Amino acid sequence: MRISMMGRAAFLCACLLLAGTACSRSTPATETKPPPEEENGVVEIRRYTYEVLRTYPHDPAAFTQGLLFADGSLYEGTGLYGRSSLRKVDLQTGAVLQLYPLADRYFGEGVALFGERLIQLTWRAQTGFSYDRESFALRDQFSYPGEGWGLTQDGEHLIMSDGTSTLYFLDPETFAETGQIQVRADDLPVKRLNELEWVDGEIFANIWQTDRIARIDPATGRVNGWIDLTGLLSREDRSQGVDVLNGIAYDAAEKRLFVTGKLWPKLFEIKLIEQSE
Repeated sequence: MRISMMGRAAFLCACLLLAGTACSRSTPATETKPPPEEENGVVEIRRYTYEVLRTYPHDPAAFTQGLLFADGSLYEGTGLYGRSSLRKVDLQTGAVLQLYPLADRYFGEGVALFGERLIQLTWRAQTGFSYDRESFALRDQFSYPGEGWGLTQDGEHLIMSDGTSTLYFLDPETFAETGQIQVRADDLPVKRLNELEWVDGEIFANIWQTDRIARIDPATGRVNGWIDLTGLLSREDRSQGVDVLNGIAYDAAEKRLFVTGKLWPKLFEIKLIEQSE
């Protein structure tokens, strides 16, 4: 979630082209591989870097809290009090096609699409919203304990983070909790789980205030891999008052992976590259 620590104290391929075709997209953004091997009780955690395939414009005023891709469009949830919204965004231009502003008392958080409903969390209000996907009309609201951070879904459940090392599985109709997992790497809890995305049977999670994304086994909570996105946004772009990396969207039909950050002027389509030992 969140603003950087300073902002919170005060209220936080090689082919970088502007909206143009870059490298060949014949290689999927992610690859399906067998689970990491376990030897003497120690689980191998794979490491990944990235290659930028395409660069798209992104609203630099959007404090990105949730991101998803469906049917050719991006859906984005933005945060900050008085500036939170739910949006439908044109991928190619970054233009906002639809917008639902949240009331000023809400700090918008993660979003997920389930059927014909868009679901959005808020930070500390313990309130979530359900919208009609096409019209953005508010259909329902629901409550949950604690904070809301990231949200995704696996086809059967909503999956929610709250900034801890716990992920919660929710019934998509009643929003009641149906289960949870503790996310761990090297037998240690992985805290500050933020924006979430379901990617080919794994949960991808931004780790707040880092340039890392965890690839998580949804059955065990084990981290199967670390994605290091250091250097994704250029130094020049970082001089524009940007905040942290946050925002993962996956186009399951074309196997495309998109990432961005809070107040970033760009959104990137990337391919993951596994690092050798």
